[in-house]
Amino acid sequence: MLVNNRPKCLRSFFQEMTHIRVVEETFLDLFAQGVIGGTVHTCLGQEAVAVGLISALNLDLDIICSNHRGHGHFLAYCGDTSSLVAEILGQPSGVCGGIGGSQHLQMKNFYSNGILGGMAPVAVGMAFAEKLKGSGAVVVQFMGDGAMAEGAVYEAMNMAALWKLPIMFAVENNQYAQSTHWNAQHSGMLEQRSESFGVPMVDIDGNDVEEVYHTTQHLINEIRTQCTPRLMFMRTYRIGPHSKGDDLRDPKEIDLHQQQEPLSRLRKKLDPSWVTSIEKQIRQEVALLVANLRKE
Repeated sequence: MLVNNRPKCLRSFFQEMTHIRVVEETFLDLFAQGVIGGTVHTCLGQEAVAVGLISALNLDLDIICSNHRGHGHFLAYCGDTSSLVAEILGQPSGVCGGIGGSQHLQMKNFYSNGILGGMAPVAVGMAFAEKLKGSGAVVVQFMGDGAMAEGAVYEAMNMAALWKLPIMFAVENNQYAQSTHWNAQHSGMLEQRSESFGVPMVDIDGNDVEEVYHTTQHLINEIRTQCTPRLMFMRTYRIGPHSKGDDLRDPKEIDLHQQQEPLSRLRKKLDPSWVTSIEKQIRQEVALLVANLRKE
């Protein structure tokens, strides 16, 4: 059974976020070594979204629909590093037997898919089913700003509002769709679009894990009690490449955002000696796990 309503403090947030960071950096290293086939999309710099949001859910009841950049969501959901790494390595012990790969993960109430914006209609269907069952579950559907160029996303928002469904659209505005900045592909204000369908929106700092956590608690309570959709627009930045090593952005821009990324922020609020110790511990644990899996 997954743990519900876990007590949260800055240290536990930092540990979970660091764990995600280290695992994803490891994936990029393994890809560079030729150990991983296919592709790898990391959420480096976006860990506060995954940890803050998912920590506020009822993990035995609520449903998570993730996307192609879903490793952090998966780890925040279950913390099962071994099954994730094995899946990426294509091993039978992986969460999907090694055949789902990086973008197609499924465990209990967690689902991901690589089609951009493709999970929006699926998530709405799930929310409709939960409403019919009267389960009290809320569906959370993660998407990036790039997915907001997809028509299926707006059809999903329309249906969610029309049918009054228990769903939260969680937008991670990391500012880029592959190598294209959001303002080069979208006109108008992305954060306002859901309101045209009657879906209320909250615009927050996605690099502040505490703000993400508390805002999610509030919105999930509203959705669960009122059975109506919400959209949470989280402003963040992808400090890693779109996938693998390809990155055409100005290094100065990335360096600027490095100063505001969630782990850098959180380090300043914690005891430096503890931070150094826990980072070393996590890196050692992940390295050992990967080494053992590669022997299989």
